[in-house]
Amino acid sequence: MENAGLAGPAAPAGPVWRFLIQPRWLGWHVLMVVSCWGMLWLGDWQFHRAIAGNGLSWAYTFEWPLFAGFAVVFWAKTIKDEFRIKRDGPSGPAGDLALGQDDLPVSVRPVQVSAVQTGAGAEDDEDEELSAYNAYLARLNAEVKRHGKWHGLRN
Repeated sequence: MENAGLAGPAAPAGPVWRFLIQPRWLGWHVLMVVSCWGMLWLGDWQFHRAIAGNGLSWAYTFEWPLFAGFAVVFWAKTIKDEFRIKRDGPSGPAGDLALGQDDLPVSVRPVQVSAVQTGAGAEDDEDEELSAYNAYLARLNAEVKRHGKWHGLRN
């Protein structure tokens, strides 16, 4: 008898690396190669200007290859993170890559607050002010929940 409920997250179907040959990722690879080639070409161009007597170009001679190196490191980290996500699945609540509640210090953890009934002795102007503030917070919460959906960043 198999213990299907005790087996961890299901392994993805097929090889994990296949995302690298999707059209979107191929475009990123091409952009990476072209941008690195361009930065190295700019470094070479600054080197020739520096040899011709432009002293400021010496700094750029070394900066452009450094920028290319940063781009390669960023690209490699992005691919490594994507491999981790594809292999392990999304982490956190509801598939977000956010910190879990246990990862936060107690002083900054979110707390669910229930509505409190005001007593008969509460002043009316405080209730109106509190109602207006609660309406403001509800509007902000609704805006935050909608944020990012119009440009496809959230599913």
